[in-house]
Amino acid sequence: MPSVQQIASDIVVREGGYVNDPDDPGGATKHGVSIYTLRRLDLDLTQDGRVGVDDVLALSQGQVVDIFIDHYFAALKIGDLPAILHDTVFDMYVNAGSNAVKILQRLLCDMGFLVAVDAEIGPQTTVAAQKAAMVDGAALRDAYGVARRNYYLRLADRRVASRKYARNRAGGKGGWIRRAEEFLSPQFHLSEQAFRARVASWG
Repeated sequence: MPSVQQIASDIVVREGGYVNDPDDPGGATKHGVSIYTLRRLDLDLTQDGRVGVDDVLALSQGQVVDIFIDHYFAALKIGDLPAILHDTVFDMYVNAGSNAVKILQRLLCDMGFLVAVDAEIGPQTTVAAQKAAMVDGAALRDAYGVARRNYYLRLADRRVASRKYARNRAGGKGGWIRRAEEFLSPQFHLSEQAFRARVASWG
């Protein structure tokens, strides 16, 4: 299993550089850290008395890795989950916030575990995930990956402005879908034909 440092570094690469897309509710973002996260953490990197876009631009990759490890992986107790879920839940939390945990909790409920869908990684969620992983860790990881992909697709079904993240300009898989499938076994990747059929209703 990769180290937490390596997982965080991989997420930084996956997130890319600075973006400020008006269609992205996250606002100004660099390496996956948004202006809202900096404000929540009160990180005034430019020391000008306010947290703004300049602070987002000032973020280094090393600072982002530290933020991810301290304020996501550790603070949210992702490390309490089975190791086979660490990279995929960590990656999803950076990308989709607390929905990453809700997706896991709903999946565990579907598997028959009594888990509250409250976006908190507490004892209930941890124990259920550990039990599921003991039965078949690879299957749990793949099921979570499919659930991630379905979350993105359903979000794009509802929100037209988000479709450009799920489908590229040529009509193939967009960044969200490719990202989810990075954590899926190849046999569960959607074929190009299946993907195009799934999103055909988007026009």
